[in-house]
Amino acid sequence: MAAIACRRYFPAQKEFSRKIVHIGTGPVIPLAWALKIPSNLAIPCAATITIALLINHRLQLISAIEEVNRKSYGTIAYAFSITFLLIFLWPENASSVCAGVLAMSFGDGFAGLIGRQLNTPSWIIFDQTKSIGGTLTMALTVFCMLIILALVSGVGLHPLLLLVITLLAVGLEQIGPWGIDNLTVPIGVAYGWLWLNP
Repeated sequence: MAAIACRRYFPAQKEFSRKIVHIGTGPVIPLAWALKIPSNLAIPCAATITIALLINHRLQLISAIEEVNRKSYGTIAYAFSITFLLIFLWPENASSVCAGVLAMSFGDGFAGLIGRQLNTPSWIIFDQTKSIGGTLTMALTVFCMLIILALVSGVGLHPLLLLVITLLAVGLEQIGPWGIDNLTVPIGVAYGWLWLNP
């Protein structure tokens, strides 16, 4: 609803409505963890949403979450990555799923919003414009989010290991043509969290 309202009142800000959905999706996973939502409920819900987004991408039924000025499958990739992580890691490794999804949700989401507002040097990788402002925003957001998650979950990851995961997230986000970073960042961060967990 917020994305649709944003698209209506700020029609020129096509990316903004997508970022509202992008950022707003992330907290659903920690909430599901806190409520102990079982996999037999979480996975079908995520899969249904993924299929619905695929249909919407083709038919543009709700343009507020798809209309951007570039070819992107990011929304579908994001939903698919969540479904993938739920299938393979939920609920035994729920903190890993949270790490991956929140890195994408908050890290990439705020990088897209803040990076465009900052007049910093930029570069192009695979036709995707990246900037120092956006990249630093993502790095700082992901690192802070991982520290909070480590403290809340009781996972004993050293700050240097959290920095490694942060750099992994930033690196994967840099090489994300057509929005595939929405797939690689959540999965990469989730498994980085899992593998580095002592």
